[in-house]
Amino acid sequence: MSTPHLGVVGLGIMGRNLALNALDSGTTVVGTDLGEDAVRGFEAEAASDVVATTDLDAFLDALPTPRNILVMVPAGKPVDAVLGSLAPKLAEGDLVIDGGNSHFPDTSRRHDEMAAQGLHFFGMGVSGGEDGARHGPSMMPGGPKEPYARVAPILEGMAASVDGEPCVAHLGAGASGHYVKMVHNGIEYGLMQLLAEAYDLMKRGAGLGNDRMGDLFAEWNTGPLRSYLVEITADILHQPDTVEVQPDEMPGHEGPPAGMTGRYLLDFIADTANQKGTGKWTSQDALDLGVPTPTIDVAVTARYLSALKDERVAASGLLGTPAGRAERPDDLVAGLERALRAVFLVTYAQGFALLKRASDAYEYGLDPGTVARIWRGGCIIRADMLETFREAFRADPDLPNLLVAPAFTEILTDCRHALREVVALGVGAGIPVPAFSASLAYLDAYRSEWLPANLVAAQRDYFGAHTFARIDKDGMFHSQWDPAGL
Repeated sequence: MSTPHLGVVGLGIMGRNLALNALDSGTTVVGTDLGEDAVRGFEAEAASDVVATTDLDAFLDALPTPRNILVMVPAGKPVDAVLGSLAPKLAEGDLVIDGGNSHFPDTSRRHDEMAAQGLHFFGMGVSGGEDGARHGPSMMPGGPKEPYARVAPILEGMAASVDGEPCVAHLGAGASGHYVKMVHNGIEYGLMQLLAEAYDLMKRGAGLGNDRMGDLFAEWNTGPLRSYLVEITADILHQPDTVEVQPDEMPGHEGPPAGMTGRYLLDFIADTANQKGTGKWTSQDALDLGVPTPTIDVAVTARYLSALKDERVAASGLLGTPAGRAERPDDLVAGLERALRAVFLVTYAQGFALLKRASDAYEYGLDPGTVARIWRGGCIIRADMLETFREAFRADPDLPNLLVAPAFTEILTDCRHALREVVALGVGAGIPVPAFSASLAYLDAYRSEWLPANLVAAQRDYFGAHTFARIDKDGMFHSQWDPAGL
């Protein structure tokens, strides 16, 4: 074959759509799946003749060497099972790419195991969902750089593009690709929770209806907050409910009369949100590396709290439900756009600070400007502000935190009063705003020249002789603390 080639293992929704995407960009694709239906479905959707089979040997024989193979199976044991089947049949120099949501320590292990057999291995984050996979995702590959040149034209042809630049790049060594995708998902958790809290503030705090809230999000999406998540939030709020409901389908539940509900779909969605663990992984590794990511942390916690529906219902009967209406609803709504600008920036800043620390700790060699560039299109957290982040890192590749970049100090100065007022009004109304509050506290703490950690250091030394640093002398010290009154 003279054309670029790609073998795809796993022809489920994501694998099939990525395979079809590669076909559209001129790549010769060979597919395999354990299920006959998946294989036949891929053949039927392909616009040209393709090789697709349930036979792994036939799949490998159809690929020229060195082979390029993309594995699209669920994270965890299925990936190990596929690699265990593939590795003995591969030739030295073959490249295997895990495009699932694998945990980065697993990717590190697999990288070493494959390298020991003379095989190349990438962990590659893919963001954009089903539609993105089909028409242009953001892709985050990491691993040995030499074989990347071989697949770069294939991946660039598949990726989303912004201003003529593909939203894919070789990010760094080892498990860097899956690490970047993990942090992407952590930021995603934070932004989604912030938007949910903004919705709650407008709904319960200001008494706005769905259409008005949807109009506001749509309006905000034409300005500095322009992003995929703000866009779809507006769409969700405007979406009518078109499900036909019969009385016998909802015993014991409040609901509309039989037939079309004629109301908004969002109002009929249960207030519990699931998760797949990638946000938790972000918080866990941030804690291991000593990087504060409080907005992401509370977003993960908020999902856990949402799952305690029965407990929340019982507690509201015992403890009372918050009043919910803000004292100055017009001021609350007026300040939300600027407050969201501040907290969005804070959330991205936490994620990029974690990437910087992880790159040093794990020797990934990440370039934050490149990460910002490939997140501008295709992915779930794409936003106009990412271009400004890219420019900030271009100006200062060693920037410790986006919050101190010259482009953002003026924005934060302008927006932090609105953020403080929104949090105060929400708290005063009894509306939980953990992500807004955590973002404000992070911003205030990060810009505080002095923090009360001296008392914590003294407490640690008092009960555990853990020592403390002094402001007037170098070194570490321990005091013989006197019990009060003795």
